[in-house]
Amino acid sequence: MAETVADVDDIIVGAGGFDSGHTAWILMSCALVNFMTPGLAFFYGGLVRRNHVLSIIIQNYVCMGIITLIWVVWGFSLCFGASGWFYGDPGDFVMLNRVSGAPLPSEARGKMGEAYVDGIPGLVFCAYQGMFAVITPALMTGAFAERIKFGPFIVFVVLWVHLVYFPWCHAVWGPNGWLGTWGVCDFAGGLVVHVTAGFSALATVMALPSREKLEGAPVDTTPHNVPYVALGTALLWFGWFGFNGGSALGANEQAAYALINTEISASVALLVWMLIEWKLEGKPSLVGVCVGAIAGLATITPAAGFVKPWAAVVIGTSSAIFCYACVAALTKMGYDDALDVWGVHGMGGFLGTCLLGVLAEHDVGGQSGDINLFGKQLAAAALCAVYSFVVAFALIKGMMLVMDVVPDVEMVRSGLDYSMHGMLAHNADDDGAPTKKKSQSRAPEKTEEMDGSGAGLP
Repeated sequence: MAETVADVDDIIVGAGGFDSGHTAWILMSCALVNFMTPGLAFFYGGLVRRNHVLSIIIQNYVCMGIITLIWVVWGFSLCFGASGWFYGDPGDFVMLNRVSGAPLPSEARGKMGEAYVDGIPGLVFCAYQGMFAVITPALMTGAFAERIKFGPFIVFVVLWVHLVYFPWCHAVWGPNGWLGTWGVCDFAGGLVVHVTAGFSALATVMALPSREKLEGAPVDTTPHNVPYVALGTALLWFGWFGFNGGSALGANEQAAYALINTEISASVALLVWMLIEWKLEGKPSLVGVCVGAIAGLATITPAAGFVKPWAAVVIGTSSAIFCYACVAALTKMGYDDALDVWGVHGMGGFLGTCLLGVLAEHDVGGQSGDINLFGKQLAAAALCAVYSFVVAFALIKGMMLVMDVVPDVEMVRSGLDYSMHGMLAHNADDDGAPTKKKSQSRAPEKTEEMDGSGAGLP
C-alpha cells in the first residue's frame, strides 16, 4: 500500500518531537567537529620542532578527555541551565539529568516546558555543543608550545573552561544569557570560541618566558613537518563544515548559507594570504597557504549564518590582510606566540564578530547590519577580549606562584616529547641513519636529541 502524506510526516517527525533530517545533520556535524581536534593536533604538531611534537599532540587529545567529562558532569548545565547571569544553574542538567532523546526542555524565563531547540534530541544538542567546549582550550596550546609542563597544563585548562569558556558560552548562547538577550550575535563561536581562546593565548604568551629566553639562545622556528600542517589544515577545513553548518541546528536554509560561506571565506583568504606572502617575502609557501585558510575559517565563523556569499568574499579578503598584519606586528614587538594563535584566531574572531554587525542580511539569519548592531558586536568583542586576557594572565601567573609551570632548560633541550612523555615522534630510522639492533623494550633508545637530563617529570 502506498504511504500517505501523513505517514511520511510521521516518519520525518518522530514520536519524541524530533525531525529525522535535522537530527541526522547535527549527528554528522557533531562527528565533524570532533574530528577537528585531532586535525588541530596535526596542524600544531607540524609547526613545532621535531622533538616537541608529541607534547603538543597530547595536549590537544587530553582536552577531549578532560573537557568531555566536565561537560557531562556539570559543564553543560553551567552553559545551558537556567540563567544565574554569570552561569547557568549547575543542578539543572547535572550528569545529563533530564537530557534525553526528546528535545531539550528550555530553562528560559517565560518558556519553561518548551523545547530549547526544536526538532533534535537533547542528547544530540548536548553532544554537539560539547565538541565546541573541547576544541576551544585546545586552540590555545599553539601559543605556549614548548613552554609549559603537562601537569600544570591540565590544571590551567580545567580552571580556564570554568572561568572563561562556560561564562561566555552561557552569556551568548544560554537561555536568558545577558549578551544574547541584549542582541549580540555569534553564529558559531567567533566570540565564544575564537576571541576567548585567542586573547587568553595572548595572555599566556606575555606571562610565560619566550622560547629564546628559556633556552638562552636563538630558536629555529622552522616547521619540522609541513605535510603534517597540510594534513591538519585539511582535517580542520573538513570539520569546519560541521562547526559552522551545524550551528544552524538543523538541515535548513541557514545551514546552506553557513556551509557555502565557510568554503568561500577560507578559499579567498588562502589566496590573498598567499599573494601577500609572495609579494612581501618573495615566495609563496604551503604553510602560509594553510594559515591563510585557517584565518578565513576563523573569521567567517561568527557571521557564517547571517551573511550572503558576496559578504563571505569580503570577510575572507579582510581576514587575510588583517590577520597577516596582526601576526607580523606581534612578532615585530618580540612576543613569542609560537603558532600565531592570537593573530589568526583571536583577531580573526574579533574581526568577524564586528563585520557581522555591518554585513548581516535579514533574509539570511533574521539580523540586519546597521550601526546599532555593529556597536553591540564591537562592545561584546572588546569586553570578551579584555576579560579573557585578564583572567588567563592572572590564572597563569597565580599558578606560577604555587607550582613549577615552565619546564627547565635541560628538559626543553632534551625535547619535551622524551623528558615529559618518554617517547619520540621520530627516531634515527626516519633520517636514514644507520640503525642498531632494536631493543625488545617499547621505550625509545637514547639519541642525540636527548642530550639534556631526559628524566624530568611532567
